[in-house]
Amino acid sequence: MKEKSAFPAVNAIVLSLLAFLCLFPFVHLLALSFSSANAANQGRVWLWPVEATIDAYRMIIAKKEFWQSALVSIERLALGVPVQMVLTILAAYPLSKPSDRFRWRMFFAWFFFFTMLFSGGMIPAYLLVRELKLMDTLWALVLPGAVPVFNVVILMNYYRSLPAEIEEAAIVDGASQWRIMWRIWTPLALPSIATLTLFSLVGHWNSWFDGIIYMNFPENYPLQSYLRTVIQKVDTSNMTMEQWRELAGTSERTLKAAQIMIASLPMLLFYPFLQRYFIKGITIGGVKG
Repeated sequence: MKEKSAFPAVNAIVLSLLAFLCLFPFVHLLALSFSSANAANQGRVWLWPVEATIDAYRMIIAKKEFWQSALVSIERLALGVPVQMVLTILAAYPLSKPSDRFRWRMFFAWFFFFTMLFSGGMIPAYLLVRELKLMDTLWALVLPGAVPVFNVVILMNYYRSLPAEIEEAAIVDGASQWRIMWRIWTPLALPSIATLTLFSLVGHWNSWFDGIIYMNFPENYPLQSYLRTVIQKVDTSNMTMEQWRELAGTSERTLKAAQIMIASLPMLLFYPFLQRYFIKGITIGGVKG
């Protein structure tokens, strides 16, 4: 009885400690982003801003390039996420059928699986995008990753976990495969689709390397690519005295912390709405063979 009565207290302590360890880096970065350069460089910042200032944020968002790149990222999400989810559904649904109903299922399954193990590399991908005349266009950020095979496998396994009797009843009622896929299977797979939508949002929002490769002009950079250049190089040409004072009040540590906080904010807003689907979608889609 003593062991049973002690377990809730021990469990609460352990979980609280784990929660603190998970939240500490985020809270520390938040405090660091609002602290002065001297406090950050001297290591005096922990969980609360020291000599609070917003100079790091002001320096990042002061230029019009920041808002241009933010608009590019929003456009990328608006185009890339629907394209990725539609193609994932179109690939996962037929692959979820048994081989006696889809004769070429094994061929296409191995075809998709092959792409998970082997890739042509960065240079062939760049040459392909260039030859397709996609450089400096939004499609260059969307099409190369439009069919994530990992997401296809998760959704395919979720479809396979659904009762086959539902589809049989729909066929008896005269429903076509297109109607079954969009009107029955897709609504039933909402937990998995919500999870994959979150993956797609995070992937497109956090991606920065493809913007550096496929965009020749800074005004076409997505937000993450622009923020990357802010850390690597600060343009001091044509700066006013007020901007020089702001630069003196920032450091590389506060700029990086502010960059991470700005990049994380949209995902922090999206995640609470999709969190209730996350566990169910990833477990059912990942276990069923």
